[in-house]
Amino acid sequence: MYIDTSHLIRGGKTYTRHLLRESYRASGKVLHRTIANLSHCSAAEIEAMRLALRHKEALEELGTIKDAITLKQGLSFGAVWTVYHIARRLGIEQALGTTREGKLALWQVIARVMDQGSRLSAVRLAMSHAACDVLGLGTFDEDALYENLDWLAHRQATVEDTLFAKRHRAKPVSLFLYDVTSSYLEGTHNALAAFGYNRDGKKGKRQIVIGLLCDEDGHPVSIEVFPGNTADPRTFASQLEKVKVRFGVTAITFVGDRGMIKGQQIEDLAQHGFHYITAITKPQIEKLLSQGTLQMDLFDQEVAEVLTDEGSRYVLKRNPVRAQEVQAHRAAKLTKLQALVAKQNHYLQEHPRANSQRALQKLVASAANLRLADWVELTLEERAITLAVNTNAQQEAAKLDGCYVLKTDLTPAQATKELVHDRYKDLASVEQAFRSCKTVHLEVRPIFLRLAERTRAHAFVVMLAYQIVQYLASCWSRFDCTVEEGLHALTTLCLVEVSPKKAPSYHCLPTPRAFIAQLLRSADIKLPKVFSLSGTRVSTKKKLQSERLVP
Repeated sequence: MYIDTSHLIRGGKTYTRHLLRESYRASGKVLHRTIANLSHCSAAEIEAMRLALRHKEALEELGTIKDAITLKQGLSFGAVWTVYHIARRLGIEQALGTTREGKLALWQVIARVMDQGSRLSAVRLAMSHAACDVLGLGTFDEDALYENLDWLAHRQATVEDTLFAKRHRAKPVSLFLYDVTSSYLEGTHNALAAFGYNRDGKKGKRQIVIGLLCDEDGHPVSIEVFPGNTADPRTFASQLEKVKVRFGVTAITFVGDRGMIKGQQIEDLAQHGFHYITAITKPQIEKLLSQGTLQMDLFDQEVAEVLTDEGSRYVLKRNPVRAQEVQAHRAAKLTKLQALVAKQNHYLQEHPRANSQRALQKLVASAANLRLADWVELTLEERAITLAVNTNAQQEAAKLDGCYVLKTDLTPAQATKELVHDRYKDLASVEQAFRSCKTVHLEVRPIFLRLAERTRAHAFVVMLAYQIVQYLASCWSRFDCTVEEGLHALTTLCLVEVSPKKAPSYHCLPTPRAFIAQLLRSADIKLPKVFSLSGTRVSTKKKLQSERLVP
C-alpha cells in the first residue's frame, strides 16, 4: 500500500491529487487499484500517512525514535577539509612531507588561509576544527608551532623547488615576474627590522622588505625576506641565482618595474644570458625626447616601438584613463591651492597687522609641496596675494600624462611589441598577490616574531597560503562572494555526533545547504558520509586573562 501523488495541468492551472493505492498480482501480472482519494487531506497529514506506511512493520517504535537517538553538534569540518584537499591537489602536502613537522607546517598554512593570526590563534583554531583528525596530527601547542618555523625555514628552498618542478614539469617557464614590497613592524626587536623606504606610509616604523617571484601566470614560486633598509635593486641578484641554479631554467626573461631593473641589474642579466623587460622613469623619457630618440606623436599610436643604434628597444604607449586621472588630480591640487590663497587673503584683511610676506612664503611652500610651482605664480600686491597659472608651462607639464615607456633587450623576432607590453602588464598579478598577502585576506601583519629565520618562515607560510587562496578564487569566481566569505560559510558545516541508545556513537555530516554544496562542487571537493574522529585535542599553554575588560 502506498500514496500516489500526481500533478495535473488543466486550463493553465495546476491540480495536485493524492490517492491511497495498493498493488496486487492477478494472472501473473502486477496491477494497481485505488482504495481512497486523499486529496482533501493537508500536507502534514499526507506525510504522516507516508511515514506510517514506511514503518508499518514496527509502528510502535515511531514515537521512541527521538528518545533513542541523541544528536550533538561536533567540530567544524567543511573549511579545513576543503583547504586540506586543495593543498594536496597543489602538491603542498607532498612538498612539506608527511612527518609530524611537515603536518605542523601544513596546519600553519591551512590556518593562515582560514583565519589570520599568531601561532597561539592557530592552536585555538585547531580546538574548534577537526584539524588533527583531517591531517592525522597528534596534539600540539603554540611552542611546537614556533619551533616548527625553524624547521620550515631550513626546508623552504627544497619545498619551493619541489613545487616549481611539479607545476612546470609539463609546461616549461621562461618568463618571471618580480617585485618588492615592505611590511612595517610595531615592535623594535625583530632581527630584520630596520628603517627604510616605507611603502605603507608609516613614518617612524621599522620594517622588513619582501621580494616575491612569480611565474608568467602570476603564480608565486618563491618569496624572500630582506632587512628593512635593503634597496630594491639589491634584492635582484639573489633572484638570478635562484632561477638559474635552483630552478634550472636557462632561457629567462625577467619583468620588473622601473625601480627594480636598472643599469647594474641589466649588466648582471646580460652576463647570465638573460633578458629583461622594465620601464623607464619620466626624466629618462624627457631626455630621450630632447635627444630626438622618441617623438610625442608615437604616444598617439596603440603601441609603438623604437629601436636605437645601441641595441636598446623602447615600447611606448599612452593610457588615456590614466591621463584623465592625472589631470583630475592636478586640477584638484590647483583647487586646493586656490582655496588656501583665498583663506590667506581673508586672514590678511581681518588682521591688518599680520605679516603678508610670511603668508606669501607659506603659500609658495604649499605650491612646492603640491608640485605646482613649475606652472603656478604667486605674487603679493598691497596685502593681496594673486595666483596666476602659466598656461604654456601647464601644458608642458601635462604632455606626458598617461605616457609610459618600456625598455627591453628582446628583439622583435623574440617578442613583438604587443607581447612586450602585455608581459609588463602582468606585473599587476604580483601587485595583486601583495595586496592579498598584506591587507585583503592573508594579512602578513602583525608579525609576532623576533628571530630572522622564523620571520622568513612566516612569510613563506603566507606565500603557500596565497597559492591556495588563488586557486579557490579561480574555482569560486562565478559566485558573488570572496574567498574569505566562502571559507566562512564552509566553517558552518560541522560534524554531527549520533549517539544511539543501545549502540556505539558515530560522526556523520549533514547534507550541506545549497550555497555550500555549490562551493564544494565548484572546487571538486567530495565530502565523506561518515568520519571517524581520533579523539586528539589540542590546548594552549597561554590562557586568556581571567579578568578581561568588557567593552
